[in-house]
Amino acid sequence: MQNNHQSMRGDGLPLRHQRRRCLGLMGALSGALLGPSWALAQTRIKVAAASNLKFVLADLVVLYKQQTGVQVDVNLGASGNLARQILQGLPVEQFISADEAWVAELVKAGRTVDAGQRYATGQLALVVPKNSALPLSQGLVAVVHALKPNDKFAIANPALAPYGVAAEEALQRAGVRPLAASQKVLGDNIGQATQFVATGAAQAGITALALANAPEIASALQVLPLPVHLHSPLHQRMVLLQGASAAAANWHRFLLSPAAQAVFVRHGYALPQ
Repeated sequence: MQNNHQSMRGDGLPLRHQRRRCLGLMGALSGALLGPSWALAQTRIKVAAASNLKFVLADLVVLYKQQTGVQVDVNLGASGNLARQILQGLPVEQFISADEAWVAELVKAGRTVDAGQRYATGQLALVVPKNSALPLSQGLVAVVHALKPNDKFAIANPALAPYGVAAEEALQRAGVRPLAASQKVLGDNIGQATQFVATGAAQAGITALALANAPEIASALQVLPLPVHLHSPLHQRMVLLQGASAAAANWHRFLLSPAAQAVFVRHGYALPQ
C-alpha cells in the first residue's frame, strides 16, 4: 500500500517546508552580511540631463558607481524638450538643466520637491573644423565675416536649448552682421550643433566649451573660448522631481560635493556663484 504521509523532521514540519525556511534564512543572512552596499548595488536611478553635460556626466556616473555601486542612467536632450517630456510623464527622478528657466517651469507646475540647486556655470566656445582656414584666432566677428555665402554656422535651437539663446546673444553683442537664414543651422540640442561642425556639415558654430574640449570630439575641432561678457551667465540648475527616491537624493548631493565639482571644472565649467 502506497505511503501518502510526508516525511517529517523532529519539529513536526514537512521536509520541503524545512528546506524553504532554510533557503529564506540563508537569503536574509546573506543580505545582512553584505550590508547596505549590497542593496545599493541593486539600485538604478534615471535622470534627464542637458546635452552639454554628456561627457562630464559620463565621468561622474562612473565615479559614483565605483563609490556606491549605484547605476545612474542618463537621458540626454535639449533642456526645453526634456522639461516638456517630464511634464508629460517622462519617468525620471532628477532634471539636470542647462539653465534655470526650465527648472522654474517644473517648479511652477508642482513637479519638483523644491526650487533646485545651481550646480555649475557653463561657458561658450567658437569652433571650426580641424582643417578649417577660417581666422579663428581673430575671434567671432572675423570668422563670421570670412564665411562664404554657402557656408553654414551652427548653433543649438534657441527655442529649446539655453546654449542656443546664449549663442544668439554672443553674436549680437559682438556686433556680428545678421546671418542669412540659409547660413544658420540649428541643432535640436547643443550636442547636435557641435556634431555639425565636427563633421564639416557646418563651417563654424558656437557650442559649449565642455563639449568642445572633450577628448572624444576635440580632435575634430579648433576651439576658441568666448568671453563671458558676450552673453548672459549660463547658470545651470538641477532639481529632484516629486517621488524621487533616497538613492536619487544621494546622487543629487554627490553632484554638489567637492569631488564632483572638481570634475565639472576639469570639463570647462565654472563653479556656481
